[in-house]
Amino acid sequence: MANKGPQVGMANKGPSYGMSRVVQDKIDKKYDAEVEELLVQWIVAQCGSGVGKPESGKLGFQDWLKDGCVLSELINSLHKDNKPIKKIASSSMAFKQMEQISQFLTAAESFGVIKTDMFQTVDLWEGKDLAAVQRTLMSLGSVAVTKDDGSYRGDPNWFFKKAQENRREFTDDQLKAGKGVIGLQMGSNKGASQTGMSYGATRQIQ
Repeated sequence: MANKGPQVGMANKGPSYGMSRVVQDKIDKKYDAEVEELLVQWIVAQCGSGVGKPESGKLGFQDWLKDGCVLSELINSLHKDNKPIKKIASSSMAFKQMEQISQFLTAAESFGVIKTDMFQTVDLWEGKDLAAVQRTLMSLGSVAVTKDDGSYRGDPNWFFKKAQENRREFTDDQLKAGKGVIGLQMGSNKGASQTGMSYGATRQIQ
């Protein structure tokens, strides 16, 4: 009897929710309330109180960002000059909101957020994957902290510096080491050939 209950529950869950619902549930579990809190704190610090604050929770977070205006303000605030988004206008029309989100995504990629960290417009607008939205914003914060050009506002410890900075330093070290090795090889080769010729000539004279 005890085992029968869960079996019945599982049997009911299949037809009523379907596979897409199961997948959606798994995606939803990646959404992090603590990350949401951090991102809201940063966006308000970065853009100012004019962007307001969302209601706590995933739906509030989505609603806050859905028309693309807050996101556009955010990416513009990371540029001292030549703001990437020239027009930020709130609209109740779906295609206008999606267009504003799309402008943010283009600007974020140009800023340095890698493609694999980018959410799709529907992830936010339709709420398909709000965890992906969080991932993009966390990556944006990391790029901003890594650039360290004076545009970032907030606690720099909110985001980790991008690994690419370490990779670049590592590559420089490799290049320096490589040049040193090449230099030594060239020097020793020259030395060996010249010395050999020198000794050869001496032997022939003797």
